[in-house]
Amino acid sequence: MSFLDLVKMRSSVRKYASRPVPREAIGRCLEAARLSPSACNAQPWQFIVVDDPGLKKKLADAAFAGVFSMNAFAKDAPVLVVVVRERSGAVASLGGLVRNVPYNLVDIGIACEHFILQAAEEGIGTCWLGWFNGRAVRKTLGIPRGKNADIMISMGYPADGQGRDKIRKSAQQIVRFN
Repeated sequence: MSFLDLVKMRSSVRKYASRPVPREAIGRCLEAARLSPSACNAQPWQFIVVDDPGLKKKLADAAFAGVFSMNAFAKDAPVLVVVVRERSGAVASLGGLVRNVPYNLVDIGIACEHFILQAAEEGIGTCWLGWFNGRAVRKTLGIPRGKNADIMISMGYPADGQGRDKIRKSAQQIVRFN
């Protein structure tokens, strides 16, 4: 499959089969993320993979309660991945300050997209989640104070009948050549 075909095929999955995701497949997704570029090669991320059913239930119950319940579908995913933002190196941090660009957030975005695209290549569905109780996630997983769990990714094989057309702006709406 070409890269463009992979990108066209990939979509967020919100209904998962109960089938477990092999750690070998998760490992390939993590390797894709590890190889992603980052500002000054800072690699400011840590991926915490939660596939133990008991801990995953505890994490999901904490992360997706109350005002965060719109993402409660993620409780049914066999795997939850928490992405923790680390500090960038001095040069990337200084550059980010000068440019007013949080490069470590850009970097984890790139790494997560590599992870998600590799999952799609494996036939594994994912959904990128930004709306969750970060404080509860940090407490449940013992993430130190001062570190942010900025992204969660739900992961699992899609339940039957998934797939929908992508609705995107036209190229003319988003591209400008000078």
